[in-house]
Amino acid sequence: MQSPDIQAILLLSFGGPEGPDQVMPFLRNVTRGRGIPDERLAQVAEHYLHFGGVSPINGINRALIDQIRARTELPVYFGNRNWEPYVEDAVATMRDNGIRRAAVFATSAWGGYSGCAQYQEDITRARAAAGPAAPELIKLRSYFDHPLLIEMFADAIATAAATLPDEQRAGARLVFTAHSIPERARDRCGPDLYRRQVAHTSALVAAASGYGEFDQVWQSRSGPPQVPWLEPDVADHLDALAARGTRAVIVCPVGFVADHIEVVWDLDNELSEHAAAAGITLARTSTPNAQPRFAELALDLVDELRTGREPSRVPAAQSVPGYGQSIDGAFCTPECAANARLNPGSR
Repeated sequence: MQSPDIQAILLLSFGGPEGPDQVMPFLRNVTRGRGIPDERLAQVAEHYLHFGGVSPINGINRALIDQIRARTELPVYFGNRNWEPYVEDAVATMRDNGIRRAAVFATSAWGGYSGCAQYQEDITRARAAAGPAAPELIKLRSYFDHPLLIEMFADAIATAAATLPDEQRAGARLVFTAHSIPERARDRCGPDLYRRQVAHTSALVAAASGYGEFDQVWQSRSGPPQVPWLEPDVADHLDALAARGTRAVIVCPVGFVADHIEVVWDLDNELSEHAAAAGITLARTSTPNAQPRFAELALDLVDELRTGREPSRVPAAQSVPGYGQSIDGAFCTPECAANARLNPGSR
């Protein structure tokens, strides 16, 4: 579908607090409607307070926006789901500035509910709040197989490997991790779509990095222990590796495009301590963050939309089951399709 009249870009993200007094209100926004008591939220709040109550995500996104602006004449707006600047305010500003149609770059590489359909819901809600004059907002495709994404993670693995002691580097195990989801949600957006896409990206990155073997694990689960989530958990997996004699691991948070709390706390603090106790040296790779290549990736997706050209992708991605659901005009869920009908031009 060709959409040459794109007038702006909206970077749409999750949001995060930027001061201690914002942490609990932010967490209440994130968990609204789930009945989670403040006592439990206070435990999570400690992760943010460890960093002065500031999540890295907004700062990273602002830096990424600067990189995008340096490479395009299109105005770039910033909106979040759970904290300021809220997406509703961003879309209202776009409306007031006379924007009629914009591309939406979400800070998630994946299809599935949390990575795609929920962002469609954000778009629908923001357009409804802006009223009849709201701009059309076209969510750009999922980019889990974009060559630049694969390249950034492959380079990050090489950099992390170089930090390991010489005697441990050759035997280091490559471990990819992504945010776990409840088992009951794995088929919500196509049969096991999210897990299969993460696994495929991991395989592409491992091949680009020269690793013939790797492990795919999960992290940051929450909720009652009796509710099953995708496994194995990364900490449990490190224990199993240690029992087999592994003494060094390279952990690549392939499921994240920025070093936010699930990376800088769950991996750099909790997992790092766990690895040390297990006798394992851990090297954690960086994520795309605000790299110039990530800005180029976003603009390449916009160019795909404007020109209608074939997507930039690692060719092997065409073999991923369910791949067409995330790029070729179909939608993952009925809810996603319904939201798209409310957002003219969405794909």
